[in-house]
Amino acid sequence: MAMYESEHTKFIREWMEKNPQELQEQKAGRALWWDKGEQDLETARRNAQSKVPQKPYYYDIEG
Repeated sequence: MAMYESEHTKFIREWMEKNPQELQEQKAGRALWWDKGEQDLETARRNAQSKVPQKPYYYDIEG
């Protein structure tokens, strides 16, 4: 039984076969926006200490 493949999936598959350099650009874009790497314990501790408590209702002007 053949599995369904959408037109979009076919297009992307063909595009990647014709333009293999796009894989490197895709990886570079992902690294730029998503892959942030490891943090050391000191950075994690400073980030945790620098958080400011938020009011229960953000727009409340009282105390």
